[in-house]
Amino acid sequence: MNKENENLLVRKIEDGTVIDHIERGKGMKIYKLLNLKEETCILLTNVESKKLGRKDILKIANKELLQKDIDKIALIAPNATINIIKDWKVVEKRKATLPNILVNIVSCPNRNCVTRMEKDVSTKFIVEKREPVKLRCFYCERVFEKEDFEELFT
Repeated sequence: MNKENENLLVRKIEDGTVIDHIERGKGMKIYKLLNLKEETCILLTNVESKKLGRKDILKIANKELLQKDIDKIALIAPNATINIIKDWKVVEKRKATLPNILVNIVSCPNRNCVTRMEKDVSTKFIVEKREPVKLRCFYCERVFEKEDFEELFT
């Protein structure tokens, strides 16, 4: 084994996406959120990290994430880094940052919101605060925290 690979817990992927710097314990939520059950994945949990103390890492072979997926990740793991891998090398790094407006990413927790009653109305949230996350529904104008909507992704 060469010096470069002697500290690896699992082997590198040839092509795909690596989601790094996931807050410890959030990796499985991201796996479920992205509906990766049909994909080849490796989920590492509770890995030592200089930056976070402990973290999760999710490796997804042969899949590049859509921006909508990265927006979802940003809601759960706002410090995550998305690494695009091609031919065993990182060709692009992106931070999972919340856009100012989220469209069709999460359902409104308010059962009386028009988006819950009308099927043809797209959900739309304005990001009021990034840390901790607070979103305001464009339609009912209620403000929600991350815990209010984590299970309501569309």
